[in-house]
Amino acid sequence: MEIKYERNRVFVEDMTGEILGEVNFPDCGEGFVIIDSTFVKPELRGQNLASDLMRAAYKEIKSQGKKACLRCPYAIKWFGRHQQAAEIVANPPQE
Repeated sequence: MEIKYERNRVFVEDMTGEILGEVNFPDCGEGFVIIDSTFVKPELRGQNLASDLMRAAYKEIKSQGKKACLRCPYAIKWFGRHQQAAEIVANPPQE
């Protein structure tokens, strides 16, 4: 499956355009995004699609020089298991 990239989103879709899985990471201030949701269709769970998407999101966020605030439970677990990726994890600036 080919991972596709849009602003603040990585996703996989089938030939009809139906979303099979995605990670969303909207901006939340200068240099910050919030990883707020991960979705994988139930019939595709357990096949590492969520992990592949999170890895793609991590690489995209890092390439933009941004830091990520984790609100998605799956993202929290994923970054806990992938300590080398934790370099992009941060809290948003206090206002």
